[in-house]
Amino acid sequence: MPVLNRAAELQDEIAAWRRQIHQHPETMFAVEKTAAFVADKLKEFGVDEVVTGIGRTGVVGLIKGHGSADGGVRTIGLRADMDALPITETSGKPWASTVPGKMHACGHDGHTAMLLGAAKYLAETRNFAGNVAVIFQPAEEGGGGGREMVKDGMMERFSIAEVYGMHNMPGMPVGQFGTRTGAIMAATDEFDIVINGRGGHAAQPHRTVDTIVIGAQIVSALQTITSRNTDPIASLVVSVTKFNAGFAYNVIPEQATLCGTVRTLSSTVRDEAEERIRQLCAGIGAANGADITVRYQRNYPVVVNHATETGHAISVATDIAGSGGVNATIDPMMGGEDFAYMLEARPGAFVFMGNGDTAGLHHPAYDFNDDAIPHGVSYWVKLAETRLPA
Repeated sequence: MPVLNRAAELQDEIAAWRRQIHQHPETMFAVEKTAAFVADKLKEFGVDEVVTGIGRTGVVGLIKGHGSADGGVRTIGLRADMDALPITETSGKPWASTVPGKMHACGHDGHTAMLLGAAKYLAETRNFAGNVAVIFQPAEEGGGGGREMVKDGMMERFSIAEVYGMHNMPGMPVGQFGTRTGAIMAATDEFDIVINGRGGHAAQPHRTVDTIVIGAQIVSALQTITSRNTDPIASLVVSVTKFNAGFAYNVIPEQATLCGTVRTLSSTVRDEAEERIRQLCAGIGAANGADITVRYQRNYPVVVNHATETGHAISVATDIAGSGGVNATIDPMMGGEDFAYMLEARPGAFVFMGNGDTAGLHHPAYDFNDDAIPHGVSYWVKLAETRLPA
């Protein structure tokens, strides 16, 4: 089935919502104005329950279909993220950010607007037997808003049985979709390595424990975790992204700090990578007479799509885009997504939707492609109607 006629009719209205959100970006959990806009729209649409303050600033709207007053009603969750990024926009669009240093550089404005459009449609038609929970989440960009909504009891409160997420993808043609069963996005861990040596005059290195030389050894050694300690078939990224040490040309510094990220697609490789980082630092520290401490912070887990629910997502996307418009074995991405927490709590699936030939995610010139709106709205609507057949 192609794009729904009603979704196409709503495109301009939804795009106007999207551009309004885009002009007023909010970051992390401080999305009070965006959340209020979402809640007001849901109430305007006649959504049966609108609950705010879930996971601090999240919003959930419950739309009841035909027969949904009966006991044992099945509920599915559809999730969008609301937060922006701390980036200065350079898109030059008429609806560009009006907030210095903040912009919607990942398309969460589009995600929110499309789910609002789907909520409007579903509240109008109610052509499903059960409940649809439309979930608007804060703090996807590093704050773990998905985790906080789950911890706040969202799944139990709304009796959500399945949960689905969607993200736009620059470079993928508008109207196309991509997903896969199993791991689709990576766990995103961070490390800080603090090297304490013995500082001194740069002309007398033999009297020092040189933290810069030791740090360089660690940077090189960390690359062997991927190249020599991990199965070549497995996916692992270990990147050192900060190396801070020293303040003068003629002083060997007392301390150096290395920071970076580890990206993995399996819990086993994740465990092994952390252990190996600690082992290498301990060994290099002992060999050089330095004291090295490692702080390893586990952040978002792997986004793992459930097989049955991914099958449902592929089927619905194929109905909209045709068999040639859905990549059902898309390569996993090493970026992270806190929708992972929702997929740990309930079965579901995460899909990518084409954003066309636009700037990349997190780029200052990025803008969500409004031509994608009818495709995203149609996906949400047909997923709800298919999973909750009237």
